[in-house]
Amino acid sequence: MFTGIIENTGEVNSVKKNVIIIKAPELAKELKIGSSISVDGACLTVTKKDKDSFEADVMPITFERTTLGLKKKNDLVNLELAILGSKRFEGHIVAGHVEGTAELLEMKIVENAYHLTFRIPENLSCYVVQTGSIAINGISLTVMDVDGEKFSVGIIPHTWENTNLHTLKVGDRVNIETDILAKYAEKIGLTTKN
Repeated sequence: MFTGIIENTGEVNSVKKNVIIIKAPELAKELKIGSSISVDGACLTVTKKDKDSFEADVMPITFERTTLGLKKKNDLVNLELAILGSKRFEGHIVAGHVEGTAELLEMKIVENAYHLTFRIPENLSCYVVQTGSIAINGISLTVMDVDGEKFSVGIIPHTWENTNLHTLKVGDRVNIETDILAKYAEKIGLTTKN
């Protein structure tokens, strides 16, 4: 489990059919074989590592549902280690189970914030609510506005500069994980109706 508070970024070294290799010298020293790590929001397991980088196997369905298969050498990815029980819980519950991708429709600067508007797949739009939580490329963010399949988030300068959001262009796709609590609430509601 993760919080969506990005600890570091890394550079893609290579993406092969079932494997991604990421250069992340600061984080690599903390990793062990078997460690869970969020890579742009997708929970992966470290299978190999050295002092500067790590390797993780990627299942075919993960390539289908995420942007990992689109990554090229030197692309920047957001990284977060799994939460420790002793760590302060900031952000929101992020499982690392990316549900799909969203397209960046608009990007503008409003005072000290970056406002980004995305289009999310219709089947996920019911889980996106104003002032609710959403993970974009693994980053815990608060939804500012919702209009059908479109939603907007505001990004503070610190998050902009310390994640891969600053590399996005209109038309780019990002990984999306909606708030798991919304899905549980829906499930409980459906169960109690029956």
